[in-house]
Amino acid sequence: MEKLLSAFRDRYGGTGDVRIFRAPGRVNLIGEHTDYNGGYVFPAAIGYFSTVAVRKTDTGKIRLGAVDIPDSVELDLAHLGDYKNLTWGNYQAGVAWVLQRAGYEIASCDVLYEDTVPFGAGLSSSAAIEVVFALMLATFSNEKKGIDSPVDMVSLARLAQQAENEYCGVGCGIMDQFACAMGRQDQAIFLDCRDLSYRYVPLALSGYRIVIANTKKKRSLAESKYNQRCAECASALADLQRVYPDISCLRDVSVAMFETAADRVSDPVCRKRAEHVVTECDRVLRSVEALSRGDLCAFGRLMNESHDSLRDLYEVTGTHLDTMVSLSRKAPGCIGSRMTGAGFGGCTVSLVAEDCVDRFTEEVFSGYREATGLEPEFYVTAAFDGAKEIF
Repeated sequence: MEKLLSAFRDRYGGTGDVRIFRAPGRVNLIGEHTDYNGGYVFPAAIGYFSTVAVRKTDTGKIRLGAVDIPDSVELDLAHLGDYKNLTWGNYQAGVAWVLQRAGYEIASCDVLYEDTVPFGAGLSSSAAIEVVFALMLATFSNEKKGIDSPVDMVSLARLAQQAENEYCGVGCGIMDQFACAMGRQDQAIFLDCRDLSYRYVPLALSGYRIVIANTKKKRSLAESKYNQRCAECASALADLQRVYPDISCLRDVSVAMFETAADRVSDPVCRKRAEHVVTECDRVLRSVEALSRGDLCAFGRLMNESHDSLRDLYEVTGTHLDTMVSLSRKAPGCIGSRMTGAGFGGCTVSLVAEDCVDRFTEEVFSGYREATGLEPEFYVTAAFDGAKEIF
């Protein structure tokens, strides 16, 4: 924190109180490609953060900078809709624009970011950037209006998602912003993507750690394949609705219902996609039960089943993720490993015995480098609190 404060004063000079806010990245422990099918997800906030130092000003502008970017960006509060094409700063501009539209009074200020959430790894670096900025602006607005109640973090997550959807043109779901805003230490979030009902589930790791492995494989196919998978799921749903007219999304189909009517899905590829979604939603429910009773081994087995389904039925893994998962499962101390995120690159998440973490990372690193020529990165973490002011 002292390093960030020093960098802030070097960048902006001046006097006055500097405050610090932060928001974490997130990892989805299980429940992949279920969100846009009305299903369940099971994320946790992680110990990597987007942190901002900020000081209010009276300039009518927001000056944005980052410790690893030499230049600053200026946002005019009277023209927040004009910054959609910024290379860096458009996420923050979008958040300010959405909050202003929602009735928040946007304060002029100087802001400096320090980010430890890895970019491009599928750990929600963009959502962390958005949520911490939204919390900062909402806090200042409430203070100016004399509102003593805490910021509504669920509403803030929705606004951050709106900014990414409407301002930045990225069609993300709510999970990323929700987890960054609502994370809780040593707990995962069981989130229903249809109605945003949620509850916390103890993530008592009891001698285990969450180890995230970055394949360093660029997710070049993710966007086009994502759109294709959405269409395939919609086709399967239409066929199943002829059997079950009351269902509104694939999440409404139980495993037993799907087994009864699977042959009514005319396209075999679409049938595979639906099978993944139906069984993955069931795996999330069973994961919640397993962790609620402290059964990490059962949860590890469900993680393995999830990856196998994503590989064989949903076909979004690819050589690099499959290699990483295979090596991880063979490494000492690992009780479960799967891809996390959209797929075709990005990260895996594994549960690894705490006293085996060093050996695990060494063996997986060398095996993966030998198999792919790429050098992975590892992030060892647990579940952390969501966005908050820390100084």
